[in-house]
Amino acid sequence: AAAAAAAARMNCKEEDDNCTDGSSNNAKKMLKCVVVGDGAVGKTCLLMSYANDAFPEEYVPTVFDHYAVTVTVGGQQHLLGLYDTAGQEDYNQLRPLSYPNTDVFLICFSVVNPASYHNVQEEWVPELKVCMPNVPYVLIGTQIDLRDDPKTLARLLYMKEKPLTYEHGVKLAKEIGAQCYLECSALTQKGLKTVFDEAILTIFHPKKKKKRCAKCHSCCTIV
Repeated sequence: AAAAAAAARMNCKEEDDNCTDGSSNNAKKMLKCVVVGDGAVGKTCLLMSYANDAFPEEYVPTVFDHYAVTVTVGGQQHLLGLYDTAGQEDYNQLRPLSYPNTDVFLICFSVVNPASYHNVQEEWVPELKVCMPNVPYVLIGTQIDLRDDPKTLARLLYMKEKPLTYEHGVKLAKEIGAQCYLECSALTQKGLKTVFDEAILTIFHPKKKKKRCAKCHSCCTIV
C-alpha cells in the first residue's frame, strides 16, 4: 500500500509517449530516466528507496519494476518514469532495449567499489555514446553511508584500496562530460531527492558540452 501511495506502477507500454499516475484523468508527458552502472552498486535500492520513500529491508529484486512518480521541481509537477537495468555482462544484449526514448541517464558507481568507478569510463559511457549519443547523463556516487562502515573499510584495506572521495567523483564527471556529479545513500536517503530533481532539471536545461576540452566541461557538484 505504501508503494502504491508513493509511486504508480506503469501499465503503459514503453513506446507510449504518455502515461497516467492514477491521480488525474488527464494524461501527462512522462519523462524517462534510466539508471545504469555495474551490478551490486545499489541501483535497485536507490530506485526503490526513492519510489517507496523507504529503504528495502527485505527482498531486493535484481531489477526494479518500472515506476512513475510525480515530482515537483521549481513549482512544476512532472511525471518521472524510473527504469532500472541489470549491470551484469549477461544482460549486455538485452539492456539497450530499454534505452529508446530516454530523456536522461543516471550512471552509477559505488564509492566503496573502485572497480565500478573505473567501469564508468571504460564500459558505461562508451555504451551510452554508441546507443544514445545525444542523451545527457548525470554521474551518481552511491552507498556513501558505507564510507565509514568498519566492515567495508576492512574489506577495502585487505584489497589495498580506499573509499572513493567526493573529489574523485567531481574529477570523473568532468572527464566524461557528465552534467553533474551527485552523491547519495539509498539507506539514509541523504542526497536522494536531489538526484532525481537534478535529473529533471537536466532534461529541460542540459548543459552544452564543449568540444575537445575535458577541463572545460561545466559540472555542478551537489551532495
